[in-house]
Amino acid sequence: MTKEKVFIDPYEDLGYAKVDLHREKRKGFPEVVFSQGKTPKQVCAIASSILKVNRKVLLTKVSPKLAKILKAKLKKGKYYKDGHIYFIGKIPKQQGLISILTGGTADIPVAEEAAVTAEMMGSKVSRIYDVGVAGLHRLLSFHKEIKQARVLIVVAGMDGVLASVAGGLFAKPIIAVPTSIGYGLSLKGITPLLTMLNSCAPGVAVVNIDNGFGAGYIAATINKL
Repeated sequence: MTKEKVFIDPYEDLGYAKVDLHREKRKGFPEVVFSQGKTPKQVCAIASSILKVNRKVLLTKVSPKLAKILKAKLKKGKYYKDGHIYFIGKIPKQQGLISILTGGTADIPVAEEAAVTAEMMGSKVSRIYDVGVAGLHRLLSFHKEIKQARVLIVVAGMDGVLASVAGGLFAKPIIAVPTSIGYGLSLKGITPLLTMLNSCAPGVAVVNIDNGFGAGYIAATINKL
């Protein structure tokens, strides 16, 4: 038997952040920068640190103002405004297929965060938006296209039932994403979160409220298998 190679992962200590420089070696994709709550100076420094070792970096929750600063300071990269993502690096060849469904148009920003994340990790993505259960015939009209996907991401607010419906129709792993979209008793995403967690449909896994990035990452990982 061969012994598993043991090594100490290096990181760069910036004082306010300890940047994981070996995450791509362990996980297949570099550390992703959650930009919300950080100063522009901190975000730029963290991204620059990652780029010293890796040829790409993905940043989430990037405002239009921060995107302009990143473009000026790092002089490269592309801003995906619908998903609030900034990506620096060569876009990889995209393989396989992930289908992303949304209950409504208001769920698209979270869906786009998932879509762009998956694309930057090398997955093809089809977007099937505004197919919620209030008009179920809309979802059924895309039945053949959805069946071609390896993984489904279902993004929905309000009652969040779309994930259960998809789980009953399609023999695919489903990553459900509750969103904070909805009227009063949607409780900023708690109601669809509980609906998705209590789904009786098999094959449905759930990420946190508005966590499009997490869903895109998991779906892309499954798609690569």
